[in-house]
Amino acid sequence: MINYKTKLKVIDGIKLASISSGMYKKKRLDLSLMEICNGSSVAGVFTKNKARSDTINISEKNLKKCNPKYIIVNSGNANAGTGKKGFNDIIKYTKSLANLVDCKIDDILVFSTGVIGEKLALNNIIKSIPILNNNLSETGWDSFSKAILTTDTSSKKISKTIILSGAKVNISGVTKGSGMIMPNMATMLSFVATDLKISKSILNKMLKKVTEKSFNMISVDGETSTNDASILIATGKSNVNFNNLNKKEKHYFINELQNMYIKLSKKIIKDGEGASKFITIKVTKTKTILEAKKIAMSIAKSPLVKTAMFAEDPNWGRILCAVGNVDTNVKDLSKMEIYIGKFLVFKNNQLHQHYVEKEVKKYLKNKNIDISVNYNTGKHSAVVWTSDLTYDYIKINAEYRT
Repeated sequence: MINYKTKLKVIDGIKLASISSGMYKKKRLDLSLMEICNGSSVAGVFTKNKARSDTINISEKNLKKCNPKYIIVNSGNANAGTGKKGFNDIIKYTKSLANLVDCKIDDILVFSTGVIGEKLALNNIIKSIPILNNNLSETGWDSFSKAILTTDTSSKKISKTIILSGAKVNISGVTKGSGMIMPNMATMLSFVATDLKISKSILNKMLKKVTEKSFNMISVDGETSTNDASILIATGKSNVNFNNLNKKEKHYFINELQNMYIKLSKKIIKDGEGASKFITIKVTKTKTILEAKKIAMSIAKSPLVKTAMFAEDPNWGRILCAVGNVDTNVKDLSKMEIYIGKFLVFKNNQLHQHYVEKEVKKYLKNKNIDISVNYNTGKHSAVVWTSDLTYDYIKINAEYRT
């Protein structure tokens, strides 16, 4: 059962509409249109998967040319691995939208998510575009958050109002993602908007910064999708300009935005396909941040660690193995410490003398699990979030197309 709680705040300058166009066998929302007001800035980061969908190639190209006026998103079909027909289908339905609203096709971003390699129901999209356009509403965020879902069991959304220069500034965002989650920008679809005025160049830098510490620090199954993107929009309708804020206010806004992105990222992990555990992996005292991230990711991506967490088995040797698989300049790991929760498990190259397995096993019955590695070779750190690997994950993916 999908949880659709939490009403999102209206972002002045953004209108949305969603519809059931027939992408799925069962009737459900699967197609959305977003209208972005003139004068807005739009930034995006995109999947690094080399087999990516033409939706990503077209959107990235269009975003470099201009600030788009429309975004159209479908779920249920990825339109990836579909050759010239897949590309031509995108051109056909973007032309249909462009002719209807009197804009250029370059003013439109397109995103798809779902099954790879299957033909898109083009006529369904074209027939639905006028209906979507006629039903655009500032209050369409909640329906939009449902329409972009695939195997997700919950709608992932967040809103906040903050005060800048004595005025209210709203931020609202939605994301989808449950499986095929592994950083390399960003392994899901994400759409966040604010009514603060921000230039495109600053917005691009801002998005890259907040993505690096959020969506690029999660992993469900180590798979990077063909269709993933994260879009950040600033409409400027609050009449508060980021450039006019003092240093403290700028820092405050970026920090609030970062926290929202981290919360959205955590929602993806908590809704990971078949997941029963939310696992936080913190690696500290490395020579570089990249080194810390590599070590944390090695643990997060290890099927052996993830299955041990599902089994509530304190098999710390699997964590040690995952750490040792990372290529660093450190030859001697005798300074390293491994913790499961508050329990020191490994020190001085061996099982800690005060380790009590039954205490750690009891701790692993919790839904939220912490794994910490003190590398003790430097001063840098990184945090990664992941889930366990369960029977249900296998079942969901075995039955994905049936």
